Amino acid sequence: ACGVFHPMITEAVVRFQSDTIMETFPAKGPVRTQIIGRDTPEKKDAATRVEDDMNYQLTEKMPEYRPEHEKMLWNLPSAGSAFKKVYYDPSLGRPVSVFIPAEDIILPYGISEINTCHRITHRMRKTKNELLKLMNAGFYRDIELGEPDKFTSDIQESKDKETGFSANNDDRFEMYESHVDLDIEGFEDKDEDGEPTGIALPYVVTMLRGTNEVLAIRRNWKEDDDLKLKRHHFVHYQYIPGYGSYGFGLFHLIGGYAKSATSIMRQLVDAGTLSNLPGGLKARGLRIKGDDTPIA
Repeated sequence: ACGVFHPMITEAVVRFQSDTIMETFPAKGPVRTQIIGRDTPEKKDAATRVEDDMNYQLTEKMPEYRPEHEKMLWNLPSAGSAFKKVYYDPSLGRPVSVFIPAEDIILPYGISEINTCHRITHRMRKTKNELLKLMNAGFYRDIELGEPDKFTSDIQESKDKETGFSANNDDRFEMYESHVDLDIEGFEDKDEDGEPTGIALPYVVTMLRGTNEVLAIRRNWKEDDDLKLKRHHFVHYQYIPGYGSYGFGLFHLIGGYAKSATSIMRQLVDAGTLSNLPGGLKARGLRIKGDDTPIA
C-alpha cells in the first residue's frame, strides 16, 4: 500500500550537483586562463582580457549557460552520460551552450570516444515558429512543414509519466542533425592532381522526421583548413567511464540497492500500518473484550 521511494540516489545526485556547481561556476566566473610557456607582462594582460571577456559572455550575454549547466549536472550522475552542444545560433545572433540528455545523442555501436566518432546524431525538437525563423535566416532551406510527426520513445514516455506531461500536447517538430562523413558527388576530396580520392569529408546533415526532408547540408570544417578536420560541437561529460561511448551512472552502480531499500522501507511502513490499524468483527448481541484490538 505504501508508495514511498528511498531517496538514496536523489541524495547522491543533489550532493554531486551542489559540490560540482561550486567548483565549475565560482563567484568570479567559470573561466580561468593558463599561460603556457614563458610568462611575460604582455601574456598576462592578454590572459586577463580573455578571462574577463569569456566570463562576461557566459554570465551576461548567454543567460541560458548556468541553468543549462545545472541541468547537465543533475542528469549526469544518474544517467552516467550528459552532453552539451556549443554552436552559433543565427536567430539569436550569438553563441549558445545547451544541455542534451544522453537519449537524444545517437552514437554508433562500438565507438569509445566522441571526438573520433564518424557519425554523431542529435535528436532535436523545434516549434514551427523556430523553424520558420531559421528558414528566413537562410540556415535551413524553405520547405512545406505540414504537421509534426507524433512520436515518443519509451524513455520519454517514462519521463512524461513521472513529471505529469503528455506527449499529445507537444506540437514541436522532431529533427535529426547528423555530424557525419560523406563523399558527396561534385564536392569530392581531390589530390594534388585534381583526382577524387574517395575520402569522405565531414558534413552536418539535418533532416525532418516523418517526411525525411533534408533541411540543410553544411560543411563541417574550416574553409582554409587543408586537412579538412572535423569541427566539434558536442562536449561529452561522463560520471564513470563505461565499456563503450556512454558512461556509467548511479542507476547502473546502485540502482539495485535503491530498489531493495525502497522495497524494505515499504514493507516496514506497511507492517507498521497494519499492526496499528484498529479493526475486527462486530455483530448484534456479540460481546468482545477489547474492541480496539488490531488485526492479527
